[in-house]
Amino acid sequence: MSPRAYRLGQRQAAVEQTRARIVEAARALLAAEGGVAGFSVDAVARQAGVARMTVYYQFGSKRGLLEALFDDLAARGGMAGIAAVFHEPEPLAALHTLIAVFARLWATDRLIMRRVRSMAALDPELGQAVRNRDGWRRNHCRTVAGRLAERHGRPAPDRMDEVVDIWHTLTSFETFDTLAGEGRPIEAVAPAVERLARAAAGFAEG
Repeated sequence: MSPRAYRLGQRQAAVEQTRARIVEAARALLAAEGGVAGFSVDAVARQAGVARMTVYYQFGSKRGLLEALFDDLAARGGMAGIAAVFHEPEPLAALHTLIAVFARLWATDRLIMRRVRSMAALDPELGQAVRNRDGWRRNHCRTVAGRLAERHGRPAPDRMDEVVDIWHTLTSFETFDTLAGEGRPIEAVAPAVERLARAAAGFAEG
């Protein structure tokens, strides 16, 4: 390896470490008692021990920072497992996997998920970022529902949009969080969500 390539590698590693430290600082601030009220780019910079402009250089905006936090939560929550949904030959098994993947994701850090999504309700830019991600989830639901219709003839064509809407609602963070309440792990509600999803598509429990 040439000295120049080595220096570039060191520089890139330092950039990635700084980026990770800033994301972790954002996570820590959102988890703190002040939560949403205490969250700002300036506060994140102080928490991470970097200049305010470093945060903007790395992420471009507050929305960019929170999108990076979304990506970090997705990585921690095993969203890479979504690929298994499309490798399942049986669509009902794909539905099971889809629900399990989102159960793991939503369980990653419920407090952070709640607070980021509450911020999105008040911030148009962040709200769009959340809607984009929710749109990906809707597309996954539609793909599985389409495969189910091809294989088993259900849901019927005139019910496809309705079923996708129901599945999209059932697989949302808000549904999992509400069903789990404060007394049980969020993954524990996945079987109930799956029963409801199957029933919506016209399949008996089992």
